[in-house]
Amino acid sequence: MPRRGSRLAPLTTALAVVLLCSLSACGDDGSATDESSSTAPSSTPTAGGSSPTGSSTPEDTSLTIDVTRDGDAFTPNGERVDAETGQPITLAITADEPGELHVHSVPEQEIAYAAGTSEHEITIDRPGVVEVESHDPDLIVLQLEVR
Repeated sequence: MPRRGSRLAPLTTALAVVLLCSLSACGDDGSATDESSSTAPSSTPTAGGSSPTGSSTPEDTSLTIDVTRDGDAFTPNGERVDAETGQPITLAITADEPGELHVHSVPEQEIAYAAGTSEHEITIDRPGVVEVESHDPDLIVLQLEVR
């Protein structure tokens, strides 16, 4: 009389093959996008530029963040944006009136902007969360999470 375990071996093997095939069907085929690779509307922080081929350092890539001032409202409105130490960050500001942004980095940086469109480049040399805020009106425009 054959042992019971020997009859289950082919069934167990077949079940394992079916399970592995079904799990591989759930894998990423590269067609899905996540937030970091999706295109954001121009009123939200967006990454710009690209890294040249070869090794990549923070200086090789740049980050562009669109900032819009409409009266006392800013876009972005306190959102957190990832950045790297030493990475050039361009604030592309569109404003209906002149103002000033304060970048609470070490050392602190102040960005005076005119009504209209302007671009201002900053660099953060230390990791941490750096607030970019307006004092008139008093609010946080964005937070740079620098790694």
